[in-house]
Amino acid sequence: MSFLAVPGIFNGFAEQNLTKAKENIEKAKMASGAVNDALRDAYSANAKGAADYAAKLIEFSNANTSSAFDFLSHLLGLKSPSEILQLSAAQGCKNFEATTAQSRELWQLTRKIATETADPLKKSFASALQKAA
Repeated sequence: MSFLAVPGIFNGFAEQNLTKAKENIEKAKMASGAVNDALRDAYSANAKGAADYAAKLIEFSNANTSSAFDFLSHLLGLKSPSEILQLSAAQGCKNFEATTAQSRELWQLTRKIATETADPLKKSFASALQKAA
């Protein structure tokens, strides 16, 4: 092989590398767009979940406040210490049951929000990795 033919070989390699680089850039652009879409979907799901969570907290706060006022109004009508103790014990049980149920609901809602937020990201990254491979 002559010395003059060597630049021609390098030109061929350079053209191949340039073509591959352009293809890879296009793949990266497509993957980036898919990831951006997934991030937008995840953010939207998370924002909706946060609003749902806040609404649930307000609902629980309203129920707990109403329960406390009911307790106080019943308490004011009692005359004997034994009636007060009975009502207080009943209210304590009622509060414990309500708190347990509310905690369970909030935990389930949190799991739902986390799943709905993570799903678009998992799907997008899996798809992007498959396309990139």
